[in-house]
Amino acid sequence: MALRKDDPHAQREAENYDNPIPSREFIMSTLQQQGRPMSHAQLCTELGLVGDDQIEALRRRLRAMERDGQLMNSRRGGYGLVDHLDLVTGRVVGHRDGYGFLIRDDGDEDIYLHNRQMRKLFDGDRALVRPGAPDRRGRVEGKVIEVLERNTQQLVGRFYRDRGFGIIVPENARINIDIAVAPGDDLGADDGNYVLAEIVDQPGHRGVPTARVIEVLGAHMAPGMEIEVAIHNHDIPNQWPEEVDAEAGRYGSEVAEEDKQHRVDLRQLPFVTIDGEDARDFDDAVYCEKKKSGWRLFVAIADVSHYVKPGSALDTEAHQRGNSVYFPEYVVPMLPEALSNGLCSLNPKVDRLAMVCEMTLSAKGVLSGYQFYEAVICSHARLTYTQVGALLDAPESETGMAVSQQYGELVSHLFELFWLYQKLREQRTERGAIDFETTESRIVFGAERKIEEIVPIYRNDAHKLIEECMLCANVATARFVEKLKKPALYRVHQGPKSKKLESLRAYLGEQGISLSGGEKPEPQDYQTVLEQIQERPDAHIIQTMMLRSLSQAVYTPENEGHFGLGYGAYTHFTSPIRRYPDLLIHRLIRAEIRRSKQDGKVVRAVKGLVSGGKKERVRRVEGAKALPWAQSYPYDDQRMAELGEHCSMTERRADEATWDVVAWLKCEYMQSCVGDEFEGVVASVTAFGLFVELKGIFVEGLVHVTALQGDYYHFDAAKQRLVGEHSRTVYRLGDQLKVRVVRVDLDERKIDFELVDQGPKSGRRRSNKKRRSRK
Repeated sequence: MALRKDDPHAQREAENYDNPIPSREFIMSTLQQQGRPMSHAQLCTELGLVGDDQIEALRRRLRAMERDGQLMNSRRGGYGLVDHLDLVTGRVVGHRDGYGFLIRDDGDEDIYLHNRQMRKLFDGDRALVRPGAPDRRGRVEGKVIEVLERNTQQLVGRFYRDRGFGIIVPENARINIDIAVAPGDDLGADDGNYVLAEIVDQPGHRGVPTARVIEVLGAHMAPGMEIEVAIHNHDIPNQWPEEVDAEAGRYGSEVAEEDKQHRVDLRQLPFVTIDGEDARDFDDAVYCEKKKSGWRLFVAIADVSHYVKPGSALDTEAHQRGNSVYFPEYVVPMLPEALSNGLCSLNPKVDRLAMVCEMTLSAKGVLSGYQFYEAVICSHARLTYTQVGALLDAPESETGMAVSQQYGELVSHLFELFWLYQKLREQRTERGAIDFETTESRIVFGAERKIEEIVPIYRNDAHKLIEECMLCANVATARFVEKLKKPALYRVHQGPKSKKLESLRAYLGEQGISLSGGEKPEPQDYQTVLEQIQERPDAHIIQTMMLRSLSQAVYTPENEGHFGLGYGAYTHFTSPIRRYPDLLIHRLIRAEIRRSKQDGKVVRAVKGLVSGGKKERVRRVEGAKALPWAQSYPYDDQRMAELGEHCSMTERRADEATWDVVAWLKCEYMQSCVGDEFEGVVASVTAFGLFVELKGIFVEGLVHVTALQGDYYHFDAAKQRLVGEHSRTVYRLGDQLKVRVVRVDLDERKIDFELVDQGPKSGRRRSNKKRRSRK
């Protein structure tokens, strides 16, 4: 078919297809001009398509446009423009109470979907909806016209038998429909078993959805079941395709001698890794040396991009996973263990390939220069935060002395890192970065994966030292990426939105605290508040409220800075074993190092460690093969935007799955505590009650508003408190309460408390408003 001269996208179609047809844009323009819906046959005639291949290609394109919400196919077979039919496309988000919302593609206000509409849908489906009149609560209510895309093909849930039939209650609380299982399709599952099921019939107007069981996961309380359920419930890939295992296996267990060639040889430098006791994959190793006017800092990162090539089986799987997922004492890695714990991991006393960021810093800790290059290193020791923390903070302690004795030749280098770290911390303070001091917890298991205790994890100077070194390398990388002006992913963290900022200021005002900065506060304004509240007993509660006011960081090719860290540009370079965005950044750096002549100015090759290229941002060792840019880094702006959205999604998916597992385990732990009393602090206030965190065991539960006796309580959202209608008794964030555990629901992941003594032990018992009225 000859290209249509009136189709502005004809050339693009010709480049993408052997037998091109008019573009989507031209089809939509045609329907716009005709001013009416048109059938497939009518469009073929109007567009001049006569060959069987062209007619079939148009049919497929119309179906795709319908699926993507650009067109709607009426019952009479006519395709019309969705925009002209007062219809809206979007993604469905269900609620545990049965209703849902359509998150509109155009970004406008969400549309409410009544329970009746949600019976046709699963959470995550894409739908075409006609907005209606607002309901009594002012929400625009919608009617589902068509389901554009079904996004639930499998689900996990509890299996039950009922009069010869099976029923699956989905684990996903956003799916509020029971799934029917026909006799013979249950794989012999026992009542109450967790199962993985494949959807046979999707929900619709005329019947309930049906499914067949494809795997019986096991009994409800089986050890490790919480992780198995979370993996399936959040669609986390956890099985390695055969081609991935085969590809990883071909590299062997040791670095090949030929791979060590034509790299900067840093094996003589005393690099060390510093990680947690339970770490198994070591992304980063560090070393620094004092210079006359400052320091030279080397951050060596596992050279994953050498092994995981764009478009390979390993790359496809790593992209799908997006990141490693860390559950309590269990990891779903982004890369096979042969790479993540073996060949890529910077294990001690073995040669490893690394991408190195070598930086110069002034005596005040200011980053003044950097250079990237491919290297071979040998980590001199695998150290832990506990060991290094003891050495730095208490060198005379038993642990500190043991580290000095075992690693004597490294002690001076560790203290050099520590002195550099102190200057980096001063720079952090000077630029006003927010320094939240959160206490994380770790679950300690006993026999059969039963929880023995939940203990706090405290960050020591070793944690902070490594963090500052990684921040330095990531900032250097971001500066380099900015100069390249190529599509790349930044780590972006935006400042607080106006509504959240207003709520935060109202809450802080109740505590006698002022947040400066006007409508656009700076990180320094947040840090000033944190410094003011350090000695307060409710400091961690105030800090939690400040955290909630901030947006979640995302990956995006649009550099909008990192608010929390106080950087104008920031990216992730330091963890390519466990994060796909870091792997992409490594590919960009390698593409620049190995750039060939046809891609622009070639990087000058040098022989020695410090010779040549002092002003060059990258260094290539003589003999290293030049690579075409398109081979090393085959990404354009559109693809990079897609990768940013995908990696942000997989990060959220991992967080949600981990939260589910921890919530399950904490509920299981508390089952034996029903009737017991605990001291706690109000960690969150909602319209339906108080979430109370138990002191010392890091478990939260709900005191429902109906359990607050003697009054009707109303929620003051601005001041984050519940106020008694008659008594004016106030429950607010930070109040200390004594509670009794009354119910633990493992299925719902809920723990219910009741107050032992009505009324908070600290804070104001009466609202300010009432007291002022009596004066």
